[in-house]
Amino acid sequence: MTADRGAGEAGEARGGAEVAENAAAERARRLAAWTAARRKLSDGPVDGTIAGRLARLAQEGAEVHGLDGSPDIYGDGIVTRLEERTAAALGREAAAFFPTGTMAQQVALRCWAGRTGDPVVALHPMAHPERHERGALGRLSGLSTVHPTTEPRLPTAGEVRELEEPFGTLMLELPLREAGFVLPTWDELVAVVEAARERDAVVHFDGARLWECAAHFGRTLPEIAALADSVYVSFYKSLGGLSGAALAGPADFVAQARAWRHRYGGQVFQQWPAALSALVGLERELPRLPGYVAHAKTVAAALREGLTEAGVPWFRIHPAEPHTHQFQVWLPYGADGLTEAGVRQAEEEGTVLFRVWEAPGTPGPPGTAVAEVTVGAPGLRWGPQEVRDALYGFLARVPERG
Repeated sequence: MTADRGAGEAGEARGGAEVAENAAAERARRLAAWTAARRKLSDGPVDGTIAGRLARLAQEGAEVHGLDGSPDIYGDGIVTRLEERTAAALGREAAAFFPTGTMAQQVALRCWAGRTGDPVVALHPMAHPERHERGALGRLSGLSTVHPTTEPRLPTAGEVRELEEPFGTLMLELPLREAGFVLPTWDELVAVVEAARERDAVVHFDGARLWECAAHFGRTLPEIAALADSVYVSFYKSLGGLSGAALAGPADFVAQARAWRHRYGGQVFQQWPAALSALVGLERELPRLPGYVAHAKTVAAALREGLTEAGVPWFRIHPAEPHTHQFQVWLPYGADGLTEAGVRQAEEEGTVLFRVWEAPGTPGPPGTAVAEVTVGAPGLRWGPQEVRDALYGFLARVPERG
């Protein structure tokens, strides 16, 4: 190695460390601003301090489960109760707790491939395994995927029937997050499942956010879950748990999934904090979700009115009437400037309307940015005028508008 080359590499290392330090500092600044804000549409998954969250878990946990017993050991005790409670909520025979949803779905799809003898999974290209799991289906389980549609929506029954390649499992993400938390109608969902059955395929629901879908479908959670052979649900999305997921379905299938959970390294020694927070979510947040979904429509309408009144040259609220308590907002400005405007509003006004903005992938018009909006318990206190006032304060801080 020459001296010049060694000096260059050392400089690059210092530069990389500085970039990492700046990114960490900015992340800490954002979290501090969002946590301290007095008015927000929802509590973020990592808002608050460790001490504050421990105190809250102890207080709320005592209301749903006795705290004098022993912690779980490899998934007994409180974890077993959570599994039973989840199976009952979904109307399924059994459920198994997993440390992550990624692991739960990897195991589910692997088990179904073994049972059907077909390693091909039909799913949307925007689905979580395709976008966020580093090709794990193929690299870990030897599975391959096909796409019934590339449109930003769930596939139709016709697209499932007409898919040229055979497949053993149809995976449906409900709602499809990357497309804007969109859902089909109930009749469309039933037809898609029937089309898969006609092709002798099993059906798996990626229900990370299934909890809030009942209002849109006008059906109970057991009715929705009964359409599929297996269902995955998350405990930290929508329900506010610390982490964790569950895989629910027939008892023999769940037993097989437990064996694969162990092989994948998911047999964690103690999981009681996550399990306790999940029980709190099932008891406290689950009954409140229909109210959040209803109020999201009010918030979306107020944002549309405010953006029109403010003269923003182009914007999009998607879906126009949210299907769940989450939806997208698109604006014709840079993502970094929009994120900074939101952080400044939190710091200066104590108000959080938007959090992180991102440049859109495909599909998405260039020169725009998109943010996800979630309406939770704090947002129920926001009427249309409060939404518009917060929007005007946000827009005043957007640099491209200055």
